[in-house]
Amino acid sequence: MASNHEPSSSPRINNPPSSSSSSSSSSYDLLHPHKPASLSGISLRAFLLGASFSLGLAGTYLFLVVLSSSLWRLPFFLAALSLFHFLEFWTTARTNVPQASTAAFLLTANWPAYPVAHAVACVECLVRHRVLGDGGGGGGGTGTGTGTLGGRFVLVLGLVAVVAGQTVRSLAMVHAGTSFNHVVQTTRRAEHRLVTTGVYALLRHPSYFGFFYWGLGTQLVLGNGFCFLVYAYVLSSFFRRRVRAEERKLVEFFGDEYIAYRDRVGTMIPFVG
Repeated sequence: MASNHEPSSSPRINNPPSSSSSSSSSSYDLLHPHKPASLSGISLRAFLLGASFSLGLAGTYLFLVVLSSSLWRLPFFLAALSLFHFLEFWTTARTNVPQASTAAFLLTANWPAYPVAHAVACVECLVRHRVLGDGGGGGGGTGTGTGTLGGRFVLVLGLVAVVAGQTVRSLAMVHAGTSFNHVVQTTRRAEHRLVTTGVYALLRHPSYFGFFYWGLGTQLVLGNGFCFLVYAYVLSSFFRRRVRAEERKLVEFFGDEYIAYRDRVGTMIPFVG
């Protein structure tokens, strides 16, 4: 089981004790600008994500409530993306301090495929709006038969998937603590433990489960039929390859204990595990 704990007091960056070792000085160096854990880089990213999240919420309200336009889906997508990337860092900083670097925001992960995928999703939503219009208001449906019972159901399903996916992923990261890492580990660290409790008792790789359904949920909210299918295929293929590689290492690290866990708990992701 992963053990999560919080330091009793915040570390002081200035005036380190005179007995500090060279390794301690090296740790402080990592906090400098252009370093992996740059405080200025972290604060700037957090500020920009907060600004884009607020802009997304304001835009959602403007288009949905004031203008009654189906284009509210785009600023909602921006808000969901901003919150996701902020929580990636926050959960890491809260329970896995050694990994709390600028990379923990995942803003440049899988570059450039990741931002291209989101750009294509936005374009599809805009094209649908241009071709179909609002269809009687922005509050109902997904842009493919807006205002219909089926459209409203798909929209609600998408919203539920976004919220549930984000919640499960963040809970998984918090519960795993220092045993969680955004990068597949090839060597076992001293603090690495096999986590099988909490959300891990219900789902194998719950962080992948969360992102998979979060991603599909965003496409349902946007009303994107094409991108929904592409996202489903790409995410399923990506996680299938990643889980295979990761579980080879987990069997190497934990042996029969992990094999028994793998046989007992599923991933709940189609064609994965």
